[in-house]
Amino acid sequence: MTASIPAPRIHHAAAFGRVAVLMGGTSAEREVSLESGRNVLDALRARGVDAHAVDGIPALIDALRAGRFDRVFNILHGNKGGGEDGVLQGALEALGVPYTGSGVLGSALSMDKIRTKQVWASEGLPTPKFVRLRHGDDMRAAARALGLPVFVKPSCEGSSVGVFRILVDGDLAAAEAFAAGYAGELLMEQMVVGDEFTVGIFGDLALPSIRIVPAGEWYDYHAKYIADDTQYLCPGLDGDDEIAVRDLALRAFRAAGCGSWGRVDVMRDRRSGEHLEIQSGFQLIEINTAPGMTSHSLVPKAARQIGIDFETLCWLILETTMPEAAER
Repeated sequence: MTASIPAPRIHHAAAFGRVAVLMGGTSAEREVSLESGRNVLDALRARGVDAHAVDGIPALIDALRAGRFDRVFNILHGNKGGGEDGVLQGALEALGVPYTGSGVLGSALSMDKIRTKQVWASEGLPTPKFVRLRHGDDMRAAARALGLPVFVKPSCEGSSVGVFRILVDGDLAAAEAFAAGYAGELLMEQMVVGDEFTVGIFGDLALPSIRIVPAGEWYDYHAKYIADDTQYLCPGLDGDDEIAVRDLALRAFRAAGCGSWGRVDVMRDRRSGEHLEIQSGFQLIEINTAPGMTSHSLVPKAARQIGIDFETLCWLILETTMPEAAER
């Protein structure tokens, strides 16, 4: 299966005006966002774009009210001070300022893993069986109902923040201690034993899949952002399997109301077990509407596979804020 991103439609950097590269913020993913933002800022400036770093939403709103920027490249990660939960998007819509990434609905929905999975289930899209945990719910009863092994994770965080892998009953204690001090909802999800893939999305195009092979037992924060021994195989699959995973990722992205660009994470189950709802094939895990743009990040890796370097990728994403390129 071949894929190609359309050629740039904007040929002069001055057409973008002054661009705010929004990074940092106050979410749990601040440090990752700062690194992503610095990379995007350098890439845009290398192409002659009048781009400037802005740290966090309050600083951005002040600058926009003062008329300092014409558009926003959003590379904030996470919620509650991050830029992926729809709050930023709503403010920018109200101010009439164009921005990269999904709109209010897609951002807010996909930030919430539980609601995203509910939408996927209603659309008949495959996703691991799960339980919604409110503050104070019995985690051990939920684990018995699903059957071990499971993952426990905050419904509205990213970058593997607060994720617990529960293989045996004894592993639940750490997750319970975290839950006791966490005010939000938690997702408990059946663990899919198999290969992990991610598919970058740009407009109506699914990029080549990437199969992620961590050196350790699973793809945790260390493997994502620190380790240099994680393998990324791109494309991750061949033939009909590659077509199928890209098609599923694009359908999942659209079902959640997402647009512009992003990333969909998928697992392929290779285990048999009577408590598993889906015995084989791909299962959707989550959506990222402002994917990382660090040295370890995956969308740039997939873009390189089809000949799009990092600077060009950043330019093309910024192009989506322009009327000339909005409908491609």
